Amino acid sequence: MINLRKPFNKYITVIMLAVTLILAGCSSNVEYVTADNSDDAISLGLDSQDFEHAAQEALNSLLASNTLNKPGGGRYIVAIGKVVNDTTLRIDTDMLVKKIRIGMLQSGKAVITTAIAGNSKNVDDLIYDVRELRDNDEFKQDTIAGKGTLYAPDFSLTGKILQRISRTGKNKQLVEYYVQLTLTEIKSGLAYWENESTVRKLGSNKSTAW
Repeated sequence: MINLRKPFNKYITVIMLAVTLILAGCSSNVEYVTADNSDDAISLGLDSQDFEHAAQEALNSLLASNTLNKPGGGRYIVAIGKVVNDTTLRIDTDMLVKKIRIGMLQSGKAVITTAIAGNSKNVDDLIYDVRELRDNDEFKQDTIAGKGTLYAPDFSLTGKILQRISRTGKNKQLVEYYVQLTLTEIKSGLAYWENESTVRKLGSNKSTAW
């Protein structure tokens, strides 16, 4: 009797080996570019760890600048302006802004206004919805905020995320992301603090940065 099982098993083995080799060729390690790993391929996009790194670096710079040290004590009021995404990626800039907002609040040196912002996503609509109940008899009027109770901001935080792609040889490309932030005094229009954080990613020329 002819044994058809052996050729079939050999055929399956060849297929499994081919699939394994293909998957192995598609995988890569995810690391930051440093002097020690500059020859290693990494992913080219931005992730939550990148935002954590950029936000913490910016926050450390802001607090070290003493810009938020209010004379006589107390806290400054900061409004969140526009943070522009000028890259090929679809980035939720709120990931970056949120971490900085939390850091400023926890520092005890600033409070964040949600009554006004450069992006409507950072505005709390209930602030204004509740004020529209002033003539509604169903609500106790002394529990509704009166006119002239909102605080104008002292500073606005704005920013931009830029991207630059360059070839590095060895069939690789270097993608650099620049996270630029500015804190501007509303009254004078003067920038009291600025910072730029850089995230570098190295990968194959066949990889895409989006």
